Amino acid sequence: MFAYEREIGVIIDMAEKVYPMTAEGKDKLQNELKNLKLVKRPEVIERIKVARSFGDLSENSEYDAAKDEQSAVEHRIAQIEEMLKYAQVIDAGSVDPNEVSIGKTVTFTEVGTDDSEMYTIVGSDESDPLSGKISNDSPIAKALLGKKKGDVVSINTPGGLFEVTIDEVTTSGK
Repeated sequence: MFAYEREIGVIIDMAEKVYPMTAEGKDKLQNELKNLKLVKRPEVIERIKVARSFGDLSENSEYDAAKDEQSAVEHRIAQIEEMLKYAQVIDAGSVDPNEVSIGKTVTFTEVGTDDSEMYTIVGSDESDPLSGKISNDSPIAKALLGKKKGDVVSINTPGGLFEVTIDEVTTSGK
């Protein structure tokens, strides 16, 4: 199965893993990975050593908790390493300035109202809806990607279907 990615203009084999993200998102993942490997992992290993010194491991809640945390840390390390391995950094500045893509901030107004919203579209791991950053996999972003300033777009969300007019598209931070 293949899909045309408008924001970068290439055809991607969908069976291949691709993690689209902004350069800022990639930097954050690299910093998190560094912290997990150099700080968190050694801390957890030390807690396991201390818990082992308490003796009987069959009823040692400190040991169980440390092992659970170790598992979570190792899982997150593996997850980040995979995302970085298959990272596709999207340069929003290289796309048509009026076109919605990952890394762009889009302002839109619901048709027939004065209700305006603004979101920055980012990779899945970067999303933070409370800060106005939505995942490229969200229903809103999926509907907006590839559209341009002035377009009227139908957005189908769990809350229902609504139409919006794209008022402005800017590169994040500009």
